[in-house]
Amino acid sequence: MAAAATRRQLLVAAAAFAAGPAFAQPTRTRVRLETAKGVIVAELADDKAPITVANFLRYVDSGRMDSAVFYRASHAPGFPAVGFIEGGVKDPAKLYPPIAHESTLTTGLKHLDGTLSMARFAPGTAAADFSILSGDAPHMDAHPDQPGDNLGYAAFGQVIEGMDVVRAILASPTGGSALNPAMQGEILDPPVAVLSARRL
Repeated sequence: MAAAATRRQLLVAAAAFAAGPAFAQPTRTRVRLETAKGVIVAELADDKAPITVANFLRYVDSGRMDSAVFYRASHAPGFPAVGFIEGGVKDPAKLYPPIAHESTLTTGLKHLDGTLSMARFAPGTAAADFSILSGDAPHMDAHPDQPGDNLGYAAFGQVIEGMDVVRAILASPTGGSALNPAMQGEILDPPVAVLSARRL
């Protein structure tokens, strides 16, 4: 009896050990963006930035991201392959209400090469516009030791395929007219359409 009980305990322990990693490492949602320049696949940080990821997926699942465009390409001075592209849903009728800001201090995420991050004005104003980085951008993380608006931007995912597409968009012509003077020389002409956005 004792030997049988011990054997059962070992089998239970072995099963728990085998199943453990599946529970320890939650699966992250992946999204495929088909653009006019090629395909970008991103893995979203559901576990670290749940509010921001849920908002992005609302646009994907509703089909509203299918009408998005990348409209901006901003380069680091002297480094044409470093910067970010920015896009989103431009029809005001297709926008959901803004979401709460998820600081990098809370999420633990960093703005690195290939990071997806929400565009915003003041914290709590992010809706559908997002950027994808080409190169590291630590200045976009939260810096509470700095003056002014120091809460940074909300990182929420990472490109796992298609950084060549991101850089091709970044290298596209930027002769478009900017409504915001700070963006002059950064507006894509023509913009790059997002043809479809789907979960994988």
